[in-house]
Amino acid sequence: MGRLTLDDLKKIKEKQKATFTLREGGYRAKVTVHMGTCGIAAGARNIMTALMDEISKTGTEDVITTTSGCAGLCAREPMATVEILNTPPVKYGDLTDAKIREIFKEHIQGGTPVDKYAVVVGSETTY
Repeated sequence: MGRLTLDDLKKIKEKQKATFTLREGGYRAKVTVHMGTCGIAAGARNIMTALMDEISKTGTEDVITTTSGCAGLCAREPMATVEILNTPPVKYGDLTDAKIREIFKEHIQGGTPVDKYAVVVGSETTY
């Protein structure tokens, strides 16, 4: 193995920082992009790419992203769920790159849900 470069050390630092943040729960928001086969077919990969681009572009460090399988509303894919501490989760549907970028700015950064794209707000628990 050759000598480590400064870039190598920066990559290691960022990877460890992300692991520590997740482990310690030091995040403010969590975004789940639903990537079942129906979501992927509808363009969920593009949604995840646009979301990661916004996070990177803005230097946001207190938001984690994850994926899940089908959310059960295949006709509304691609979908994402935004969970912000101390607020009800919001599930968004019929997403595009532009919509997820708007949701990132308005809801994830600004704290105001984007009602026009929301499918469900709050708990989906049935009793």
